[in-house]
Amino acid sequence: MKKYFEFEKLGTNYRREIIGGLTTFLAMAYILAVNPIMLSLEGVPDLPDAMRMDKGAVFVATALAAAVGSLFMGLIAKYPIGLAPGMGLNAFFAFTVVLTYGIPWQTALTGVLFSGLIFIILSLSGLREMIINAIPAQLKYAVGAGIGLFITFLGFQNANIIVADPNTLVALGDLSAGPTLLAIFGLVITIIMMVRKIKGAIFYGMILTTILGMIVSLIDVPSKVVDKVPSVAPTFGAAFEAIFNDPASLMTTQFLVIVITFLFVDFFDTAGTLVAVATQAGLMKDEKLPRAGKALLADSLATVTGSVFGTSTTTSYIESTAGVAAGAKTGFASIITGILFLLALFFSPLLFVITPEVTAPALIIVGVLMVSTLGNIEWMKFEIAVPAFFTIITMPLTYSIATGIAIGFVFYPITMLLAGRRKEIHPIMYGLFIIFILYFIFIK
Repeated sequence: MKKYFEFEKLGTNYRREIIGGLTTFLAMAYILAVNPIMLSLEGVPDLPDAMRMDKGAVFVATALAAAVGSLFMGLIAKYPIGLAPGMGLNAFFAFTVVLTYGIPWQTALTGVLFSGLIFIILSLSGLREMIINAIPAQLKYAVGAGIGLFITFLGFQNANIIVADPNTLVALGDLSAGPTLLAIFGLVITIIMMVRKIKGAIFYGMILTTILGMIVSLIDVPSKVVDKVPSVAPTFGAAFEAIFNDPASLMTTQFLVIVITFLFVDFFDTAGTLVAVATQAGLMKDEKLPRAGKALLADSLATVTGSVFGTSTTTSYIESTAGVAAGAKTGFASIITGILFLLALFFSPLLFVITPEVTAPALIIVGVLMVSTLGNIEWMKFEIAVPAFFTIITMPLTYSIATGIAIGFVFYPITMLLAGRRKEIHPIMYGLFIIFILYFIFIK
């Protein structure tokens, strides 16, 4: 094992890798509670049951996808990077594809499956470099920041800090309400721990908020902590239903946009995470990422596996930097993370004490972390600022990640052409320009 992961060469040992893997798990563990709530649309009232995914099944799918993905990353790519269903992508899945477009969640899982299969093909070929180079870095940063704002908006909504208003569309909610105060407590305590650089701050913040909720009778105390694993049957294999029962639903521009969005966000989010973690761990060589193809392949295999189990796109987690900071340098740490996700399957009773008010601070804090990419955008260049800003602002305002991406990709070629920077526009961007124009004409 030591030889396979090159412990001696990288200056690490079992103790450091185990602590690193545990730290990464604690930093990521919030997804076990957040993802089921997100995909079941628990915070949205008056929805037909058919639109909601089963929370227990999604919990199992989330844990299994995270476990398999982390094990793939550790064994295949040998990187200390944990994987799980991605924040932002789950929001797009639930609130844009299912809630806004009215597409059945089963068909949405098919979109995740297709994006994963395409990702595998790209990972096994040289096309991934071409696509990465085709999308301008400025738009990549804008997409990340826009998703961050969208997630934060969801968090404020779930906490009822921001509520609907007939006159101004949105307004400040009743901050004296018990559930809202509980969410505010969670936000404040999480911010304190984040500022103090406590590992797993988001996870611990959720635990403390849940405990307080039980003390003040806002959350029911669970009758047990450990129980048998919930059934994954309600979601397992649902990704294949549209393929065999309603293939016509997959032959639409709307479905194509969904697949592209899943693929786009996962593709570049993974690339950014790989570079960030590898740089922090000192694994970069000549400013290049060793075994990049294997890392992307592990990520894409995890997405396909997760879609079959019944969850949104699985991706590499930037929270893995916490594990690296704790000493992790090899894929053995990812194996530890994966094993811990498997063990988490037996603690499902705790899932049902995690309410939207408890997860709201996690969404808000993750949003804060994601908008850090704003600093990389060239705001002083108006031809860049316009498409970047439109991408960012329209995601929360239209309640759609896809719409934000589409608007940004439409304006980018226009402003760059007008600025005399035609040579900097990759031909692929013109193709995306046409696709998204047709998207607005025939879908929106």
